[in-house]
Amino acid sequence: MNDVHIKNIAENRKARHEYFIVDTWEAGMVLVGTEVKALREGRANLKDAYARIKKGEVWVYQLHISPYSHASYDNHNPLRPRKLLLNRSEIRRLAAKTNETGHTLIPLKLYFKNGKVKLLLALAKGKRKYDKREAIRRRDAQRDLERAGRQR
Repeated sequence: MNDVHIKNIAENRKARHEYFIVDTWEAGMVLVGTEVKALREGRANLKDAYARIKKGEVWVYQLHISPYSHASYDNHNPLRPRKLLLNRSEIRRLAAKTNETGHTLIPLKLYFKNGKVKLLLALAKGKRKYDKREAIRRRDAQRDLERAGRQR
């Protein structure tokens, strides 16, 4: 039996409102010890985070991992760029797709999977204002229908 234990750390909830999600990849991360300990405390923020491909490597920027509370002098920089671990073929595919106009790489979720920190990376295309309004309108209509169904 393949028991997979997943524990969520942080989620970028606004990403699905701001972007159309085209595709997703699961990536590992290169971290230092105090970052992992801070993540075990659930101290991460994905709000402004984004990823870029630089010299054949994928890096995530603006991912805020708060300093570990029990560390002394050797704590990490909360906003340092962090390298993502993907296969070379996946990086090539991502590079080709991000070169298309309007596509970007957005972290959706940060979680532990079998004791390892993983990041769900999405290839996304930005929504326009009218797309967001349409999504809100559709969600409200769906909510009204469900309410009417429950009242009957």
